[in-house]
Amino acid sequence: MDSAVVSLQSVLVLLASSVLAVAVCRSLQLPPMIGYLATGLALGPHALGLVSGIEETRRLAEFGVVFLMFSIGLEFSLPKLLAMRRAVFGLGLAQVSATIALALGAALAAGASWQAGLTLGGIAAMSSTAMVSRLLAERLELDTAHGRQVIGMLLFQDLAVVPLLVLLPALDQSADALGAALAIALGKAVLALAVVITLGPRLMRAWLGIVARRRSNELFVLNVLLVTLLLAFVTGLAGLSLVLGAFLAGMLISETEFRFQVEEDIKPFRDVLLGLFFVTVGMMLDLRLVLGEFPLVMLLFALLVGAKFALIALLSTAFGSAPGTALRVGIALAQAGEFGFVLLSLAAPTRVVPEPVLQGLLAAMILSMLATPFLIAASDRIVMRLSGAEWMLRSLELHRIAAQSIEVERHVIVLGYGRNGQRLARLLDAEGVRYVALDLDPERVREAALAGDAVVFADSSRREALVAAGIARAAGVVVTFADVDAAVRVLTHIHALNPAVPVIVRARDEDDIPRLTAAGASEVVPEAFESGVMLASHTLVLVGVPLSRVMRRMSQVRGEQYQLLRGLFHGSGDELDGDGEALARLHSVTLDEHAHALGRPLAQLGLDALGVQVRAVRRRGARSKLTAAGAGALQAGDVVVLLGDPESLAAAEVRLLRG
Repeated sequence: MDSAVVSLQSVLVLLASSVLAVAVCRSLQLPPMIGYLATGLALGPHALGLVSGIEETRRLAEFGVVFLMFSIGLEFSLPKLLAMRRAVFGLGLAQVSATIALALGAALAAGASWQAGLTLGGIAAMSSTAMVSRLLAERLELDTAHGRQVIGMLLFQDLAVVPLLVLLPALDQSADALGAALAIALGKAVLALAVVITLGPRLMRAWLGIVARRRSNELFVLNVLLVTLLLAFVTGLAGLSLVLGAFLAGMLISETEFRFQVEEDIKPFRDVLLGLFFVTVGMMLDLRLVLGEFPLVMLLFALLVGAKFALIALLSTAFGSAPGTALRVGIALAQAGEFGFVLLSLAAPTRVVPEPVLQGLLAAMILSMLATPFLIAASDRIVMRLSGAEWMLRSLELHRIAAQSIEVERHVIVLGYGRNGQRLARLLDAEGVRYVALDLDPERVREAALAGDAVVFADSSRREALVAAGIARAAGVVVTFADVDAAVRVLTHIHALNPAVPVIVRARDEDDIPRLTAAGASEVVPEAFESGVMLASHTLVLVGVPLSRVMRRMSQVRGEQYQLLRGLFHGSGDELDGDGEALARLHSVTLDEHAHALGRPLAQLGLDALGVQVRAVRRRGARSKLTAAGAGALQAGDVVVLLGDPESLAAAEVRLLRG
């Protein structure tokens, strides 16, 4: 068979298997990385052997790591590192150093070489940035005390990869040659870093500015690829790692205003090629060797997860963390990471670590990543079991929430106290509406509480926090953060606790509206829509359209978007708008026990023929949206909310009450 056909067949088998594996992982809410590892394990030469040309696949997969390191470089801005310096250069440095020191000591005690200990320590020190950051984001824990520590330590691990990439491939040389090689390599790396920091941002900003002015997305992406691969090529020619060049390219672009556009443009290449890299990692695993050394695999798994958990928890405690926070940090970082696989693939050719140990470690690393989603999901139960103090802290947290809400009824619960939450709170205060706000930033909560704001430190995604905030007595809930997944989880809890309470949810764009509405949101406010409306209103005023007409037009547009904002209830001061036209109004009609409409569905009453729309029906204190098809039979005491002009509303009221 033609070699091209064979290669295409291998690619098709690889793609089909990856699609199936990732789909299964998504359905089980597992990271796609696990699906890629399983694909490589099944198709590799040590299992089914369905994929040929493994070396070619591996060379292509290396570009996935190149783009991953480029993305990491984009995150390394100096202001960010300075803001997190205690977590990054304090706790992060201590964790990597202590892990390597423990592995080095264990290797020497077992009679192995120091090179083997250094290799194993460097590999074990890494945790999964991609997996952990995503899991914490889904759980709304990035801004918690343990979330900030976890991100800081992950940042230092990513930074520590750079010297390890230089060090590990040279460990098979003699001591004199190793010292010279390391000195030369580190000198080259420092020189490259200095050039990038001093000259790079200015040149890159000017060049990307010229490219951006051509207004060609294709040209922009080509230039990003060129810069990334060119620096990787240059560092490769200098005897350094390709990945180091990609990291420098990311750092270079991170100091320009094009960082976020570059990050979005590069993401498809990174994710696909990185998935291919994890497929090749799975291919490295020899199941027969692992099964033959199964006790060693389980021992390495227990040492990797158990020792990292204990070490990180102790270090976090030493840096002043509460016991519960330290335990959560240890649980989150107890697994292996994607750069651990990179370092392992670089260390394998040096033979400083025996092949059975490397295979056992590879299997243990894969098992640790498989266990991570389940460990983080169970972290609350684990912490409660291991830390008696956590019970007291959780009780105090709920007590503080309850103390804010115990004396209020018909209040508004504000979930999230960032810029949008604080602006909302100011308006509620100005109108005399009581509120209770929940937020996870301890510094923000402390400052706001000292200023007299009704805000407490709490996780709004927790059911018990909503109960303590008085969800059963609340007049409304506002979700001020624009995280759709988190908002859906919160809506699930709210619907279970008080299905009648209206919930207003913030969203980034209009595509999120159907999902949030289906989850129980009474209204969804998309940022993209509102910014467009404000741009249009200012533009119309500036070009000479009368303000009254602009206000009427904006009211119409918002009425079409927001169900709750369509029309206004009649007041003595708003008979006509500025152009002499009557505004559409909301009007409530209460059905007494003699009303004509009792026992009839809305569809039979023909209110739409009168030019009136039924907006809602209040029944037993709950307000819900109704349609003509699903309204059901009207009952005594129902309040029917109608939308229309004054004459039509009068006719509709007569039909409802008298027929």
